[in-house]
Amino acid sequence: MAVVASGVEMVYDSGAVPYAVLQGINLEIQRGDVQLLMGPSGSGKTTLLSILGGILTPTAGKVFLLGQEITGMTRSQLAKFRLKNVGFIFQGFNLFPALTAAENVEVALKVKGLRGLQARRRTAIELLEQVGLADRMHYLPKDLSGGQKQRVAIARALAGDPQIIMADEPTASLDSQSGHAVTELLRQLAKNAGRTVLIVTHDPRLVDVADRITYLEDGIIHS
Repeated sequence: MAVVASGVEMVYDSGAVPYAVLQGINLEIQRGDVQLLMGPSGSGKTTLLSILGGILTPTAGKVFLLGQEITGMTRSQLAKFRLKNVGFIFQGFNLFPALTAAENVEVALKVKGLRGLQARRRTAIELLEQVGLADRMHYLPKDLSGGQKQRVAIARALAGDPQIIMADEPTASLDSQSGHAVTELLRQLAKNAGRTVLIVTHDPRLVDVADRITYLEDGIIHS
């Protein structure tokens, strides 16, 4: 299994009454699968994605990525593991506006530990080629369409060749054509390279590319 959640709970105790965002989550995701996590707004999808990606620590339960328990790691160990094994794609693209498409990918490669400017540039171009954007490598984000920005974000997530890609509403701000293209690209990344792709979404356009769909409502999984 690429991802395993066992008895995961998340409770916020900031008010007079504790609020349970997630309750007893059990989830298994096979290596190489495209897994959708769907549900209404406020159902806990993004919180669960953040826990599975090692960004948040659950109140209770355990999470295993690639056979290793990340909930038992120190912050330093977790940061290193996440940097090596997990790539993130965000709804808002999160690109640096003053950097070109290639430079945005190069920054991620530098963070991942790839040394040498020429090596980073060469790899960035290769990653942009994978997502069909080699001809836009010198463009700034403001000169790219929404779908093209998301492709840059996907190329950046591929920096360091992570085995797990986690995407939070990757098609939310895209039109139908761009959303479909991004969806197909994510599936190709899973099937051609054996990566596991976990997508949080409420977009029905993504259903056709999924190997498995899990529904979350009120912090509880409904099969």
